[in-house]
Amino acid sequence: MPLSSKLPHVGTTIFTTMSNMAAEYDAINLSQGFPDFPVPEELINLLTKYLKKGLNQYPPMIGVEYLRQEIMRKVDKLYGVKVDMFNEITVTSGATEALFVAIQTLVRPGDEVIIFDPAYDAYEPAITLAQGKTIHVDIDLKSATKSGIDWEKVKTKINHQTRAIILNSPHNPSGRVLEQSDIDALTKLISNTDIFLISDEVYEHMVFDGLRHISLLENEFLRSRSFIISSFGKTYHATGWKVAYCIAPSELTAEFRKIHQFVTFTTHTPTQWAIAEFMEYHSDHYLNLPNFYQSKRDLFLDQLTNSKFKLRPATGTYFQLADYSEISDLSDVEFANYLTQEIGVAAIPISVFYDVLPKSKYVRFCFAKDDETIIQACEKLKVMY
Repeated sequence: MPLSSKLPHVGTTIFTTMSNMAAEYDAINLSQGFPDFPVPEELINLLTKYLKKGLNQYPPMIGVEYLRQEIMRKVDKLYGVKVDMFNEITVTSGATEALFVAIQTLVRPGDEVIIFDPAYDAYEPAITLAQGKTIHVDIDLKSATKSGIDWEKVKTKINHQTRAIILNSPHNPSGRVLEQSDIDALTKLISNTDIFLISDEVYEHMVFDGLRHISLLENEFLRSRSFIISSFGKTYHATGWKVAYCIAPSELTAEFRKIHQFVTFTTHTPTQWAIAEFMEYHSDHYLNLPNFYQSKRDLFLDQLTNSKFKLRPATGTYFQLADYSEISDLSDVEFANYLTQEIGVAAIPISVFYDVLPKSKYVRFCFAKDDETIIQACEKLKVMY
C-alpha cells in the first residue's frame, strides 16, 4: 500500500540542496548558516571535562539545573526580567525542536497562524502537521523601517480563527530587527484577542550599528502569552550541538513539556553542563558578539563596494541579502545555481521562503566565516562587476 504523505509539497530543504551543490562544485559555501571557524577552545575543554567526568546519562527532562540557572541569570542581566528556572525554562534539542513543540502545543485543526515572509522554512510544515493553516504576510524588503512589517496589513489577516503569530527578530533571512514601535503595534493589535505568540530569537546576540535586541520578554503583556526561543548553537558557533531553550509562562510551559518529553525527551547531557559553566565564567563571549559579527558584515559589504549588487546592511543575524537585479534577469533559484556552479560561491535563493513568489531578485549570503573566506568569496563575486 503506498504511503500518503503528510507533507506532500515538502522536499529536501534548500540548505541541504545548496550545501550539496557547493560540495559538488567545490564552491565557497555562503549558503547554509554555519560558521567555518571553531567553537571557543575553553568550551571544547569543558565539554571534554564533563564527558570524562561521566555525565553521560539522561539529564532531567526539562534540562540540567545548572544550565537553567545560568539562563535565568542571563535573562535578568540582559533584559531585566526574572524568570522561574523550574517552571518557565525548558532546554531543547535545538531551536527547531522548540519551535515544533511550541506550535504543536498551541495549534488545533483549523487554527490559523500568521508568519512573515520570507519565513524560516521550519514554521509552515509544523503548522501543517498540527492541521493548522499558515497565513502569510510579506515583509517589505525595501521599507525604511527596521522590521519592514506593515501592522495594518497584519490586522486585516486577524480573525476568530487566528491562534498565533510567529515572530523572528533578528530576522532570517532579511537581517531586519523589531523596533519598539513594532512591539507597541503588536501589543495594541492583540490586546483584545486570545492570540498567542511564538518568538524566534535565536540571533538575539547579533544586532548591529548600536541597536539592541528587543525581546518579547521585556513586555509583560506579550510575555504572558509567548513562547520565546533562543539558541546556544548560534551563540557559541556550535550549530551541530543542537542545544536551545524555550521560556514561557508556567501554564504554557507545562503544556509545552508534555509534548517535548515525547519528541526528544531531553538533550545531550555533557553539552548542557559545558555550556552552563561557560556561561557562568565567560559572559563576555555573547556580550562581544555584536561587534564580532558586525566586523564580518562590514568586511563583506566593503569587499563588494562598487559592485552591481545592491546591499542594504543587515541590522541583525549573520546573513546579508543581496539584490542582483542589475546583474541578471535569472530567477533567484537559477541565479543561485549559476553562482555556485560557475562563479564558485554558494548562496540561498530567498523565494523558497515565500508562499507567493516575489518579484524582487535577492539571494542570501552567510558572513559567519573567517575573514579570509569572506575575502576569497568576494573576489570570485567581483568577476560579475
